[in-house]
Amino acid sequence: MKNLIQKKEKEQIEKLLSKKSIPAFRSGDTLKVTLKIVEGERSRSQAFEGVCIARKNSSINSKFTLRKSSHGEVVERVFPLFSPSIEKIEVIRKGDVKRAKLYYLRNRTGKRARIADLDRGDEVDQYAMTEESIVNDEKKDIEDKKITENKNYDNINEKKLDDQNKKTDNKEEESVASENNLNKEKSESAASEADKTKDETKS
Repeated sequence: MKNLIQKKEKEQIEKLLSKKSIPAFRSGDTLKVTLKIVEGERSRSQAFEGVCIARKNSSINSKFTLRKSSHGEVVERVFPLFSPSIEKIEVIRKGDVKRAKLYYLRNRTGKRARIADLDRGDEVDQYAMTEESIVNDEKKDIEDKKITENKNYDNINEKKLDDQNKKTDNKEEESVASENNLNKEKSESAASEADKTKDETKS
């Protein structure tokens, strides 16, 4: 059951990633998230830029938190990573931090809340679907299908063999029963003949 749920979640993630890509990011990075806002029959794009202070990786339920400070006002927003409302995620700056959760920034203001930049080079997000991973997944699906087909074929052959063995056993039982009946009839006939001969001798 658990494997089935994981497979369904993986299919949903692949479907969402076919429409957009997710860059590699972690806590401490400054991100710009572009959201699609629907108002009646109209739709518009809205951007939210802030520092990622937390990221939770939980398959289809993954999410991340951005913190934005503007003119003394602080806003924090939690975004589902695979939300269809998110049009694009951009990494503006990569931060140099040692922790996975940066909640300590809530108690800091001004320069004390700044995060040093760090060039980590090119990175690939764990949910990014590369061509190699797609090919490997397809190969695995084909192998699983072959294994299932072989198991079904073996089960069918075993069933046929069992049926054949049952038919053979039934035939042998019928043959033995027929032979026993024939022997019984012969014995009865011989006994009858003996009795008849005995009566004639007495006469």
